[in-house]
Amino acid sequence: MTTQDELIARVRAYNPRTNEKLLRDAYAFGEAMHDGQMRQSGEPYFSHPVAVTMILADQQMDDATLVTALLHDTIEDTKASYAEVEKRFGREIAELVDGVTKLTNLQLNSTKTQQAENFRKLFMATSRDLRVTLVKLADRLHNMRTIKSMKPEKQAQKARETMDIFAPLAGRMGMQWMREELEDLAFKVLNSEARNSIIRRFITLQRETGDVIQKITADMRVELEKAAITADVIGRAKKPYSIWRKMQEKDQGFSRLSDIYGFRIITATEADCYRVLGAIHQRWRAVPGRFKDYISQPKSNGYRSIHTTVSGRDGKRVEVQIRTREMHEVAETGVAAHWSYKNGERVENRFAVDPVRWISSLTERLDEQQDHDEFLEAVKLEMYQDQVFCFSPKGDVIKLPRGATPIDFAFAIHTRIGMACVGAKVDGMRVPLWTRLKNGQSVEIITAQGQSPQATWIDIAVTGRAKTAIRRSLREEDRERFIKLGSELARVAFENVGKKATDKALRTAAKTLALDSVDEMLSRLGSAELISRDVVAAIYPDLAHKPGEEVDQGRAVIGLDPETQHRRAACCQPVPGERIVGITFRGQGVVVHAIDCAALADYEDQPDRWLDLRWQDGTHPASNTVTLDLTITNDAGVLGRICTLIGEQNANISDLNFVDRKPDFYRLLVDVDLRDAEHLHRVMTALEAESNVSSIGRHRDPKRATASFAKV
Repeated sequence: MTTQDELIARVRAYNPRTNEKLLRDAYAFGEAMHDGQMRQSGEPYFSHPVAVTMILADQQMDDATLVTALLHDTIEDTKASYAEVEKRFGREIAELVDGVTKLTNLQLNSTKTQQAENFRKLFMATSRDLRVTLVKLADRLHNMRTIKSMKPEKQAQKARETMDIFAPLAGRMGMQWMREELEDLAFKVLNSEARNSIIRRFITLQRETGDVIQKITADMRVELEKAAITADVIGRAKKPYSIWRKMQEKDQGFSRLSDIYGFRIITATEADCYRVLGAIHQRWRAVPGRFKDYISQPKSNGYRSIHTTVSGRDGKRVEVQIRTREMHEVAETGVAAHWSYKNGERVENRFAVDPVRWISSLTERLDEQQDHDEFLEAVKLEMYQDQVFCFSPKGDVIKLPRGATPIDFAFAIHTRIGMACVGAKVDGMRVPLWTRLKNGQSVEIITAQGQSPQATWIDIAVTGRAKTAIRRSLREEDRERFIKLGSELARVAFENVGKKATDKALRTAAKTLALDSVDEMLSRLGSAELISRDVVAAIYPDLAHKPGEEVDQGRAVIGLDPETQHRRAACCQPVPGERIVGITFRGQGVVVHAIDCAALADYEDQPDRWLDLRWQDGTHPASNTVTLDLTITNDAGVLGRICTLIGEQNANISDLNFVDRKPDFYRLLVDVDLRDAEHLHRVMTALEAESNVSSIGRHRDPKRATASFAKV
């Protein structure tokens, strides 16, 4: 455990004017209060507050924050009271300690409703004094570093909480180093096998290629010397969790990833940043679409840097971040820069932005939302997303989360614009409303009187603001449509158990479900806030569809008339568990598409042909064919092992075609009969883990959308 003298020496190194007596008094008080208490690891409990304090001292924090860290568990876990802490150390520190205690007592792993309320409290506490959150983040970091002493179920709970809440919060506050470490520590608990696999592959890669980082760093330094630019070059391999997330996002194996190395170039001036960019792009080819200038368009937390990805040595992609020393300090410490000291003086960094503004604006916007699920969804969207910057026709800059669409852009300008949106132009070209916007694009929203949000917009929008406004509009303007749809869903659900959805039956169901009226129940049923199985179970619990029963294939899709012919689209091959829509064909029936199917673009201007559908609840038969695109090594027995793996997942291969044969690799399309999306995930995960599988993905062909119609 760090001693008083060691702590004082660490603080005096960056703040010679520190109040040494205050720190020593706090150390002694905390040690006395925790005397006799032990951690689960067997260490004295006070070693934990001291370790938290050292983490904050490494961030060069002010005395009040350090004293709060030393005392942060005294009010909660010892006989010390708020009044005693205030008397000894003043009101500022007492309020900070009390704030940390309140955050600690939040049950962030509870139900959605409680969790939403906890988020409200967390942000309210954060907006009063961000140092409360800094201490809590440091507290969580040390607990994650020592998590092995906890029981396995407690480890999993804390790791999931860290991954869902604390790591994104640290990143949003600009403390990227802390976010990465929290994610990696949580990843180690939640999926140690995947993490170890990535580390092993890194070791193998280094053995095969040598120290790539050192070689590329040397190459960059040579180019900077040629351009007479003085700068520091730092290279590193990306963290295991960062690589894992990229593998999931791109649906690629480790061997297919190229940009697993990152380099930072730290310059003296802003002008040098752009000179470095020129030197790097002259020497190596830039990767299209991977350039971001956060110097001219900073992130809301003050982050400034130029990001570019280039094809480096042996064609390997490397990410390069270019920034000044001041920008680097903000990028590393984030919000902590507001309280950091150097040589006894508060550091004045012109690039530091107080995140209180972001948190205050967030709480103001979300205070208007009464629905707990919507609040929770909006908060997570606000916290977890990176940002893109787009321009309005007037030149105004609109900040949006990564992956945002023109619908999000419209609502970001004004709710009225979003409500009346009928189309969009990006850089002068008409685009579908589900287009993902990119940095620097100019967006024009096309509006029309009488237009109102469509139900499909919920799946297209990504911002909390847009989703909330769309849901509110749908509830207010489409209530009759939801009631009509809910009535049909109820009729089908009751017929499935041999009963009729009479007025009396529906009134009884609504009363049993504690709803105000039948219309309220039908409206919720039609808007998917309530499932038909629950309505049936309210009256006939023994007849309600059991999860283990197999769904009748002829009634697998809800939202169609009983006599309507339908089939799964051959282009996207949707399976139960995925969001679906239907496209009507006069005299032929309905084709069921996945919501993200590219072929839907052909029907964008024909909204009257679209149907809002969903899959029947329950266990579906393994009759939904999905085509998998596999690349495997050309070795003896590999194909046999692939077929065995699929069979072990209780899936049947209905067809297999080789589309490319090379001396070392085969590419083939495999038709597999599956039950649902979860079944598909299990099959693909099993194949992904096979060392002889180079790549795997779903084969989707928009050209197959025009296949002849046949009844399922």
